[in-house]
Amino acid sequence: MLEQSVVNLEQVVEGNVSSVAEKKFNALQTTFQSQTTRTYEWRISQLDKLLTLTQENQLEIKQALHADLGKSDTEAWVTEIGFLISNIKDTKKRLKNWMKPHKRSTPMLAMPGSSYVISEPLGTALIIGAWNYPFQLTLSPLVAAIAAGNCVILKPSELAPYVSALIAKLIPQYLDNTAFAVIEGAKDETTELLTFPFDKIFYTGGEQVGKIVMAAAAKHLTPVTLELGGKSPCVVDGDTNLEIAVKRIVWGKFMNLGQTCVAPDYVLIEKAHKQVFLDLLIKSLEQQYGDCNADNKDLGRIINSRHATRLASYLDGQNVVFGGNIDIENKYVQPTIVVNPSAESLLMNEEIFGPILPIVTVDSKQQMLNYVRQRPKPLAAYLFTSDRAFEESFVEQISAGSICINDTSLFMVSHDLPFGGVGKSGMGSYHGKAGFDTFSHIKSVMKRSYKFDAPMRYAPFKGWKLRFLKWFN
Repeated sequence: MLEQSVVNLEQVVEGNVSSVAEKKFNALQTTFQSQTTRTYEWRISQLDKLLTLTQENQLEIKQALHADLGKSDTEAWVTEIGFLISNIKDTKKRLKNWMKPHKRSTPMLAMPGSSYVISEPLGTALIIGAWNYPFQLTLSPLVAAIAAGNCVILKPSELAPYVSALIAKLIPQYLDNTAFAVIEGAKDETTELLTFPFDKIFYTGGEQVGKIVMAAAAKHLTPVTLELGGKSPCVVDGDTNLEIAVKRIVWGKFMNLGQTCVAPDYVLIEKAHKQVFLDLLIKSLEQQYGDCNADNKDLGRIINSRHATRLASYLDGQNVVFGGNIDIENKYVQPTIVVNPSAESLLMNEEIFGPILPIVTVDSKQQMLNYVRQRPKPLAAYLFTSDRAFEESFVEQISAGSICINDTSLFMVSHDLPFGGVGKSGMGSYHGKAGFDTFSHIKSVMKRSYKFDAPMRYAPFKGWKLRFLKWFN
């Protein structure tokens, strides 16, 4: 078990047996203490080099993504390469303003004086990447960490070995080797890293490992950001523009063959609109992916055979109305639609993370809201409606990391919208300024003048002093 591995590795560390990872961690700590990473010039230079890394190695990145997940060139660009390039460019454009001190008000009792806040780097951070978008979800947090002035150890996901190896090769070639390091490996390497007193841990992945990361971080009181997942609902008002709605649902659900943390996990729709919605959904699937067979180059692959087997088990005894073909050996699961699965089934209790879309019918709009509210808070929640009152009720009543109205996943492209979970779907956020803040400590500073020193603050405390102080309250 991972917990036992943590105990064993703590004994190794206590015995002063220095590993490669420990030496790298100590070296990064030394670099951070040297103040090198704090300057604007250093941060911009590293962002420039990360941008160059991405732009100059697009072919290798695409090849690695195809080898790990069967991603098409277009999908690799839109969701990984292009996403990261846009992220870096936006961060560079706004970094100087983020780094500036920002004024705050000063209370009358502290006058004459001034107050401001300044963002300072936390120190040495650990970023544990995910396998479903293995390039982007490892390096996007790195962009934020660099912008905030931190040193970083990157731990790419071992489940995407081609991308992991590529990151391990490219980072030392482009970035400051005294400030950044890559540690490849699986459970043992990750467990060892979690024994070190990092100043920040950023983890993207599942809830089970997220709990282990948080427990390990607690031993050093290390702050964590957990980007987890959950069952993101997609509520469809049958009176809206269903033709466009289903196109956007198909796009968001079956991108990366469903292996997206914010993909619609299931659809809720009123019974009266079920058949029209299903007909349009199947039509849209066929328009976008043809017969949805494995030879379609726009459809990727499941990350490994174990996950393909897991998805196959979710279909046992289900009412499959489209798709359902699975090739475990070739890690392919056909886009599949299931109608009204049992509420107790694995399909409705585990995050699907694959190309299976359950359709759940209910009697009313309020039942749809109740259904979502009674379940753990998701990473994303989607609503398709033309009813303003229903939209307002949804936004008010549904707690989720992000809400998207009349589309799926597209909120991810906004650098001004913080991205993160709530409850079991995670904690903390990033993207844009939110990412800069996640890897920063917002330090408060107050400066007083010697020109006036109010006598009422000092003892002996006379009655008039208390009355005077109350007057200021």
